Parts: sequence; C-alpha cells; structure tokens
Amino acid sequence: MSNPESPGDMRPPETAADGRIRVMLVDDSAVVRGLITRTLEKDDQIYIVSSVHNGEMAVNTIKRVDPDIVLLDIEMPVMDGLTALPLLLQQKPDVKVLICSTLSAKGGAIAMKALSLGATECIAKPTSTGDLSGTAGDFSKDLVRIIKGLAKARVAAPAGDPPRKSSTFNLLKKTDAQAAPAAKKARSFTLRTGPDIYVGRPDIVAIGSSTGGPQALMEVLREIKNLPVPIVITQHMPKTFTAVLAQHIERNCGIPCVEGEDGMELKRGHAYVAPGGHHMLFEKKDGKVLVALDDGPPENFCKPSVDPMMKSIGNIYGKKTLPVILTGMGQDGLEGCRALTGMGAPLIAQDEATSIVWGMPGAVAEAGLCTEVLTLSKIGPAILKAVTGVVNKGWN
Repeated sequence: MSNPESPGDMRPPETAADGRIRVMLVDDSAVVRGLITRTLEKDDQIYIVSSVHNGEMAVNTIKRVDPDIVLLDIEMPVMDGLTALPLLLQQKPDVKVLICSTLSAKGGAIAMKALSLGATECIAKPTSTGDLSGTAGDFSKDLVRIIKGLAKARVAAPAGDPPRKSSTFNLLKKTDAQAAPAAKKARSFTLRTGPDIYVGRPDIVAIGSSTGGPQALMEVLREIKNLPVPIVITQHMPKTFTAVLAQHIERNCGIPCVEGEDGMELKRGHAYVAPGGHHMLFEKKDGKVLVALDDGPPENFCKPSVDPMMKSIGNIYGKKTLPVILTGMGQDGLEGCRALTGMGAPLIAQDEATSIVWGMPGAVAEAGLCTEVLTLSKIGPAILKAVTGVVNKGWN
C-alpha cells in the first residue's frame, strides 16, 4: 500500500473491497490527511480511495477514483475548497461532500456558504492535529458516524417540487444520477388520525433538523415571517456555527432570529436557535416563557439535541405545540415528538423524496406519529395555514 500521507496519493479504485464506503480526502496538510486516514481505516467499512492536497487535484481525479464521500478542507493552495466544491459536484453529481471547517465565526460563515453551494454536511475541524487522536476522540467518533450516516443516505429527486432560485440557500436541483436511488421502494408509514389530535391554532412552532437542515430551514422559514407565535429551532451544529446560522436566517428569511441565551424571553414572530454545545430548554416564570440552557450530556450523540427541546416545550405548551421534523440522519426528535403527540399535538415531517437524509423525519413517520408528511416546499405554507389560517399559493 502506498503512503497515504504522500501528496496526491491515489489508490486504484478496484483495490477497494465491495461494500466499503469510498472516501476521498482533500486537505493541504499531509499530517492531517495521514491522521484522518488512520482514524477512518480502523473501521473496516471505510476505505480511503484518494488523498490529495488541493481542490484542483480532487477535481481532476474524482471521476477516476469514484468516491462515495469527499472530505473537503476549505483553506488550501492552488484551489480552495469553496472553489472546488461546485466543480466536484459537476464531475460527480451524486457524491456527498463533507466540509471540514475551523470552529470560528469565519469558519461558520464558510460552512454556511459551502452548504449553499451543495455540501451535504459540515464538521468542525480540530484546532490541532493532537485533537484527532486525543483520548476523548470526539472528532474521530463524529467523523466516522457522519460518514456512515451519509453513506446510507438516500437522495431522491423531488417530484414537482423544484428548489426556488430566489433563495440564497438553494437546494441543488437533483440530477438523474442523484435521483437513481428513487427507484428503490420507498419506506412505508401511516399518518396519524383521530379525534384526539389538536386542530386549533398552535401557540409555538418547534423545528428539529440535522443533515441538510440549514438549506431546508431557509426554504421553510422564508414562508413564515411575521408568524404570530415564537419559533424554536434545534439544528445539529457545533458552537459558533449556530450563531452564524441564526444570522443567516434573519438575513435571508426576514425573521428576527438569535441564538438562545439563558433567561431570554420567547417573543411572537421571533426565532431562537439552540446554541451549539447546549440543549435548549424552557421554563415559565411570571407568565413569560424563557430559554433555559442545559449543559447535560449529549442525547442521540448530539448537543444540542431535538428530543430535550421538544419535551421541554411540551411541558409548557402541550398539545398547542406544532412540532416539525426536517431532514437529518439518526432519530433525534423521535421521543420528544412521541411525548408531544401523546398530548394530542399535530406533527409535520419532511418527506423522503426531498430530504437529504430521511433519518429523523423517517423515524417519526414510521412510528406513526405524523399528521402530515410533506415535500419541503409545502411545509412552510402548512405551518402558516395551521397558525394563521391563511392559505398561500404553496399549499394545495
């Protein structure tokens, strides 16, 4: 085997065993590439097909090495990650690109830009190479978990639900190559019905999302500005990145939006994003609902996690909560939504065809908790209809 730390290392595609997840590493640091290679190949389900030191080399070799996933650094000589990203997707439209970005305000802004250009997910790069092999191993564990989750993700072409070109956070129009998995049998579910479901107007909207979530959030939220109830959001993202996400929501959707802080009062028409590194809970004092951040352990491998947010908001608003689960891997949100629907709350989930990963929404749908499972473009109008009674052009 050739040295994975050598610049431009390409392994012949045919040497990878069938069924293993094929990963291309793109990072200008040979040390980082070597450490990540050793980390990933400890798992016998993952195989590094190529290790290159700039975006240009990745673009020139991606067809030949045929990866399932590209792990892409941002700051590189010759061609940086943001320049390479759309070119990689042009060469191989079905590839999933995982961005590695530094944990900083600048890194968060770059991550948001990368997602708008078609990246599937972002992960915060360790501040030093020692963090890759540290005893905690959080980065290594998260990286392996995300890669495996992305490899299992099903990306199906939306039927009659094209992305809106006016959005800064466009969902990429899926090509035939990306739509190919749609031929597989769709996962089945049954909608929840019955007289116990609350049909009145909700007093709060609670949204959970993960992989593909920032793009989906922009699509949904721009349809519901000036909503006469608060909106609370848990998106799986590290600290600093969530602050940037809140800024982008306010800028692109016209909704006042901030990262949640201890003691912050929930206001109508405002949105609150759970800060990375904390679960966002709530408490009621003197007739006001306040944010109460929690520094407890991760739930469902996540912090913030959707489950504690949903359970906490249910303790205050009960059946008058409108929970919404958007695209994301895993099943975070399932137990929180189970508690809410047990109180009679309705539940909207994104459908399989328009989800980047139908893990979280699929979990609540297959559990029979949903009152509606909708394409992405219909979720905003459905929320608007539920809260205000207004039916806009997106709803039919």
